[in-house]
Amino acid sequence: MVAAVTEKPASPRTRSSAPQRRRDVVAAVVELARERGPEGITTQAIADRVGVTNGALFRHFPDKLAMWSAVFDWVEERLEAVVDDAFRGGGDPIEVLERVFLAHVRFVSGHPGVPRILFHELQRPADSEFRDRVRKAVRGYRKRIGELLAQAKRAGLLPATLDEEAAAVLFIGTVQGLAVQSTLFRGEAGMNAAARRLFPLLLDGFRGPHR
Repeated sequence: MVAAVTEKPASPRTRSSAPQRRRDVVAAVVELARERGPEGITTQAIADRVGVTNGALFRHFPDKLAMWSAVFDWVEERLEAVVDDAFRGGGDPIEVLERVFLAHVRFVSGHPGVPRILFHELQRPADSEFRDRVRKAVRGYRKRIGELLAQAKRAGLLPATLDEEAAAVLFIGTVQGLAVQSTLFRGEAGMNAAARRLFPLLLDGFRGPHR
């Protein structure tokens, strides 16, 4: 698993190992995506952020496509690890659902370049390897949330009439909506507090009208 992208890129005078340099490149891309959007990231900008020459980048990656592949690897692995940890925390299905929701938002707020990278890829007019990867990851995540909602229904915590597939779409869409809001207004710092306020409203929607 690729290490978390919380480390500062090495200084120009620091000689790093090849694996560390590749992690530095991934970190630089995620940071730059937040600052200028994925479409504005050049290899020169990555090299400047890492503190190496443009040519030195290609001693660690054969081309720019390979750099982006490493970024997508990191996003998939880190988000999967965050969600897995939330699922393993125990408790009833509603408690797990809330923990997954808050953990997902916490990941996005900590790495605001990630949703920009994913949205950018999904907006491309033609299919690509990365777009297919994003779709596959979202489908898998949506399935896990749907199964969790089905467990909550069987436990009597949610109405038996709840459409868990539609509810899973709404769950993920709420996280995406928070990500879009933070991108528009540079509000990453408030995402976690907003998520704590939104989850009870989301849950009320799942439960339906009070009788």
